[in-house]
Amino acid sequence: MAQGVVQEKVSSALRGALSGAKAKGQLRIETWPALTLDAPKRPEWGDLATTVAMALAASEQRAPYDIAQIIIDNLPARDQLFERVEIVRPGFLNLTVKPSVWVEVLRDIEQQAERYGRTDLGAGQRILIEYVSANPTGPLHVGHGRGAAVGQALARMLKAVGYDVVSEYYINDAGRQMKLLGASVYARYRELAGQPATMPEDGYLGAYIRAIAERIAASEGAALAALPPEQAEARCRDFAYRELLALIRADLQALGIEFESWFSEASLLSSGAVEQACADLRSRDLLFDEDGAQWFRSSKFGDEKDRVVRKQDGEFTYLASDIAYHRDKLQRGYDLLIDVWGSDHHGYIPRMQAVMQAYGSPKERLRVVLVQLVKLLRGGEEVKMSKRAGEFITMRDVVDEVGSDVAKFYFLMRDAKTHLEFDLDLAKQHSADNPVYYVQYAHARIASLWRVAATRGIACPAAAETDLAVLTDPDELGLIRKLSAYPEVLQASATGFEPHRMTYYLQQLAALLHTFYNKHRILPAAGEPESGSPAETLTPGRTAARLVLMRGVQQVLKNGLTVLGMSAPDQM
Repeated sequence: MAQGVVQEKVSSALRGALSGAKAKGQLRIETWPALTLDAPKRPEWGDLATTVAMALAASEQRAPYDIAQIIIDNLPARDQLFERVEIVRPGFLNLTVKPSVWVEVLRDIEQQAERYGRTDLGAGQRILIEYVSANPTGPLHVGHGRGAAVGQALARMLKAVGYDVVSEYYINDAGRQMKLLGASVYARYRELAGQPATMPEDGYLGAYIRAIAERIAASEGAALAALPPEQAEARCRDFAYRELLALIRADLQALGIEFESWFSEASLLSSGAVEQACADLRSRDLLFDEDGAQWFRSSKFGDEKDRVVRKQDGEFTYLASDIAYHRDKLQRGYDLLIDVWGSDHHGYIPRMQAVMQAYGSPKERLRVVLVQLVKLLRGGEEVKMSKRAGEFITMRDVVDEVGSDVAKFYFLMRDAKTHLEFDLDLAKQHSADNPVYYVQYAHARIASLWRVAATRGIACPAAAETDLAVLTDPDELGLIRKLSAYPEVLQASATGFEPHRMTYYLQQLAALLHTFYNKHRILPAAGEPESGSPAETLTPGRTAARLVLMRGVQQVLKNGLTVLGMSAPDQM
């Protein structure tokens, strides 16, 4: 796990203590335990805590308390690193680090700047992450927006920790939905031409269908009406597909989402890739014929039953295209495939894991991130949505109303596996109640500090040239401890596929900053707008050190927002 500079020093000291105890024969340590460091629930318990003594109790056949005492007795440089070391039964080690050690975090941040928190953990392993992949049959809705935000955040965070990541949009441009699109547009076209028209069952009823039909009528005139219905519907389908795919691209760009690759389902069918994938499965005795259909033996790999890939009428199922698509992904040589799906596709996971195993890969080579529904609120009431009925607020509507940064932050605020309530009224507020404003304002507030300092001729010195040992106030150390946790939060968010951890962290850091800013002076009082305690005395040395601290907070806020695909404004 990635660690801040202080956590690395503490971990190194603990490893040194274990090695020393083993060398002295005090501990056997046949299997080295994982060294985890956590923040205690209460600050008076210390800065960091570890359960390593309890992890060793079984193999050492000793009480955890006794093991913890042995570790303490063997800690190298204990007096230079720790202010206090305590054992809490049954064997927790609570560690309070000296302030002079914590301030090294600020020097580390200044040295690494925008690279602070980034690692080479992934060692260049190749990942393909596919997300959104909505049918090009209508505008993107807010659920797609959440999937887009989650997918982009995961791609960016995985890149930040050393993986080679490619993002891909799978265009579902084949099959029944596309036929319904063409039939729906054609029906509206006939209505506009004053001809009898019947909307197909399960057809698309949104106003955008009529708008597309109007543009076709303006472009084609009455020519389509003279064609056989099947040809006319195909022309309508192709026209609508091009328009809607262009709209999807534009809407994603408005949200700040870019894909490195766009992959067409229709290309799998036209190239024969679907038939090749099925033939490959048959050669492995994983495809069989029954009742006039072709079946994939997915039950052999843990699926609850076998699945049809080609129906009696010869038409391929969606599963057949998905098999060919994921076979193609594997052939492109990616080490890990990540699919971001809506939660309603949960039952589809075993089928695709079976595909992985059918082609000789472990099922874990495919990881599926499920994204739950979004409930839009306005005035405290839910905004009802139905895509097929054409009654919905699109993703673009939300972006245009609240902005891309706000939309993405809200989409990422909660675990993707849980339902999300998106309060449109709150999202537009410039107040502490709006978490996006709260975080971005923290960055802008520090930027304002630099402008004030510049008017007074006060420069922020380099951390390496500043006596940071004066930063001993609990609020100062609290900020530094939070900054030190950023590398671990970034790695955990990336590898756990949980971007909401980062938004939660940024809100916590912003809260500490605002509290500090309101409570303490940073610049000398001369002409300064009221901020902090008038009674607080600032020496030039403390001013310099606090400016270094503020620069560290600003850098980490910017790093965190950037890795989520959001801006860090200097003014609001």
